[in-house]
Amino acid sequence: MYSKILQTIQQLPDQSGVYKYIDKNNRLLYIGKAKNLKNRIKSYWRFTPNFHPNPTLNMRITTMLSNATNLEYIVVDSEEDALILENSLIKQLNPKYNILLRDDKTYPYIYIDQTQDFPRFEITRRVVKGKNIIYYGPFPNGAKSLLDTLYEIFPLVQKKSCPKGKKACLFYQIGKCLAPCEEKITKDDYFKIVQEAKEAISKRTILIKLLHTRMIKLARDERFEEAGKVRDSIKTIEALTIGSTLDLLSKEDIDIFAIVNGEIKGVIIKLFMRSGKIISSSFSTFRASTLFDSDEAYRQALLNFYTDEVPQIAQTILVVDEFESREELSKLLSRRFSKKVTISKPKKGTKLKLINLALNNAHEILKKSSAQIEEIEENVAKLFELEAIPYRVESFDNSHMMGRATVGAMVVWSEGKWLKKDYRRYQLEAKDEYGQMREILTRRIDSFSKNPKPNLWILDGGETLRRLAIKILNDSNIDLDVIAIAKEKLDTKAHRAKGSAKDIIYTKNSIFELKPTDKRLQWVQRQRDEAHRFAIAYHQSKKRKEDLENYLLEKKGIGLATVKKLINYFGTFQAIENATFQEISVASSEKVAKILKNINC
Repeated sequence: MYSKILQTIQQLPDQSGVYKYIDKNNRLLYIGKAKNLKNRIKSYWRFTPNFHPNPTLNMRITTMLSNATNLEYIVVDSEEDALILENSLIKQLNPKYNILLRDDKTYPYIYIDQTQDFPRFEITRRVVKGKNIIYYGPFPNGAKSLLDTLYEIFPLVQKKSCPKGKKACLFYQIGKCLAPCEEKITKDDYFKIVQEAKEAISKRTILIKLLHTRMIKLARDERFEEAGKVRDSIKTIEALTIGSTLDLLSKEDIDIFAIVNGEIKGVIIKLFMRSGKIISSSFSTFRASTLFDSDEAYRQALLNFYTDEVPQIAQTILVVDEFESREELSKLLSRRFSKKVTISKPKKGTKLKLINLALNNAHEILKKSSAQIEEIEENVAKLFELEAIPYRVESFDNSHMMGRATVGAMVVWSEGKWLKKDYRRYQLEAKDEYGQMREILTRRIDSFSKNPKPNLWILDGGETLRRLAIKILNDSNIDLDVIAIAKEKLDTKAHRAKGSAKDIIYTKNSIFELKPTDKRLQWVQRQRDEAHRFAIAYHQSKKRKEDLENYLLEKKGIGLATVKKLINYFGTFQAIENATFQEISVASSEKVAKILKNINC
């Protein structure tokens, strides 16, 4: 069973790299990194009296090794490169025994460029070029509300173009700007206002007090709608941080990370302290695992958060747990941001209190999550004999009308809700449904490097489409569960009688005809229906556009038959518009080419 692995181990180099364990079906089980590939991988095994897994390893690795039959590795130049490559491959390939923390968001910062004569506060998620840029944040939530409030409270320059103008605008007339364009305020006086606004970003009790005064005044003037908006801004700003009375006298900048693996869910807490005060906080949850590994979890969380694009990093990062890669990550982040970054687990003092604050909030979130959790995904996985619990699901459908406005759609279900920012729409070239689904799935696989694969694909169609998906995945050497759902057919037509239509679910090992009241069937139907809705909406939008373009061509004397001929030849109306006179003449006639080129003139 382990002969291939032993053969590979005997050839391992003394270099840094990334290694991959693979099972007998060529499915990826685990990705790891190593400072020295030979030493690291040998530590997984015992060579006498026969070659076998190291019995002292934790249960997760032991279970993984019991399924492994092959080993591959990639050599890199340094341990830092190995860390980065490992993190990238885990996100891209989602191996069975690796932990995947889906929290890749880049948080917004508020910044100001003080080289300008009359600087403004703006929002960014990336480093802004400039010699005197000051950042405030990060703000996982409420950054826009905070920025809007600054401009509501302080008479700052409201738009980038304002200082370049020559005449005071409406903002001056309503008291929201002091018209530097007409030199009604000096640079020094404007800078004093900027200083007040900068202080208010950090000490938000100032903003809340001013907003509360404004809300009362608006309510007294019976401007209740405006008062309601101010009230909402107050709530948003108040909710920016986890409440704490802690205040560091040293005025340090500190980031605090706590990762806790619960019975049903896990949680990542992030606290951001600037100048000795907690300015913002956030949390995200992940599915708990009996095979949880804190070293891998912290590696992913820190590398996913501190990317090259992050505008600012605290010099001190506090973590709840000691973990193996702590020193390596400290060195990597120090090099990445060209300053010394320390990752540590405090054992006493105020910093320990910060860790306990994060830890207490993590346990509180887990209590709430446990009360709300549903077990539907686990039940679906058990019934359909899936390899993994489908916590993240992608469902596909396509739509067209007699070959016109042919489109595809993908919807995403993650952690019990629709993830609409990850929905995708596809314009398709294929004429038949089989070819259309092939086109959608192939394009989705091509995007796995940017958007990692899910736990499950659901297709709106029968066993033929399910087998197509499996073939495409196998050709790409990707392991992923696939099921298909289709209406029952009577006389080769889908039976859709209201109240009596039966859906059939096709899986790897079985065909299921469940009762309409079965929650597992309803869960799959819900995925299918959302994909269908999204595909239809896109199809209708595209068809309306094509109908309008058809109408405009027909109005110029080009008949519908000619329009269809041109579409079949060029594919899209845009391609027709971009075609040369000669190309249109070949596709149709010189008469039509003259008409179309006149339209373009």
